[in-house]
Amino acid sequence: MRSLNLDQLRTLIEVIEQGSFSAAARQLNLTQPAVSLQIRELEQRFGVSLIERMGKTVHATTPGRELVEHAHRIFRECDFAASAMRRYRDGWVGRVHVGTTNTALTYQLPPILRRLRREHPGIELLVTNMPTRDTLENIIQNRMDLGLVTLPVDDTHLRITPLRLEMLVAILPASTPDIPDVVTPEYAAQHSLVLEHGRGAVHALVMRWLAKQLPLPRTPMLMGTIEAMKKVVELDLGISIVPDVAVADPIPGVVVRPLAPPTACTLALIEHRSKPNEPALEIVRNALLELKAISDDAPSPAA
Repeated sequence: MRSLNLDQLRTLIEVIEQGSFSAAARQLNLTQPAVSLQIRELEQRFGVSLIERMGKTVHATTPGRELVEHAHRIFRECDFAASAMRRYRDGWVGRVHVGTTNTALTYQLPPILRRLRREHPGIELLVTNMPTRDTLENIIQNRMDLGLVTLPVDDTHLRITPLRLEMLVAILPASTPDIPDVVTPEYAAQHSLVLEHGRGAVHALVMRWLAKQLPLPRTPMLMGTIEAMKKVVELDLGISIVPDVAVADPIPGVVVRPLAPPTACTLALIEHRSKPNEPALEIVRNALLELKAISDDAPSPAA
């Protein structure tokens, strides 16, 4: 079967919307016989009647209405295709979708995202904040291109690049009596805990650290963001455990203490091993890998 003629489909839409051949001809800048010929050829192609007359007005038959619905979808796709090509013509490099933890998005990504936007305006960059487990699933299903996640992560489909070795630390209201030099699971379990929501990777690390104290004598308060956890601690409603990057700047009324035993909270870049390399993807990947260079240049936690 020969290819559909888009001009004929457009003529069919116009005839039905205008309600007459003559009005459609004027709209399309064609003669009426030319319009009649295009409709007749469409009907011969499909072997069905597409329009019917009711007095001086023409209407779509049942197959005509269905063909018009398909035609509208075809023209929408044509518009999308033309728009995509215009983006390439105007310097569009490509689209990259990045999934990221809330911590990375809040404390580490802003300067990188600003520079990418400034230096590579032709990249359409989509950034979605979500828990590590959701980013893993999206990368494996090829619904995202790159992910910033919290280790440990292990999947044979993934290429995993550790970026920054971070440590979990305890934050306590300054008014807490007899604050120790280090916070142990036994000490933390005696207090009201303010923790990340249950789907978060930090939550899983904290639960592993507290394993010998479970079940906890008090139900922890669960928060959606690190900033919310810090605010609750500021209000003297409990103690929390957060990545050290989240408390690099002093917080009035809050004391920071290391954990014992220490617990790492390592940021990593993940992508699907079979992901084809494209210019936009390579640019964004290299920008995110700069987090590793920053980490390599920083003093070690023991320094």
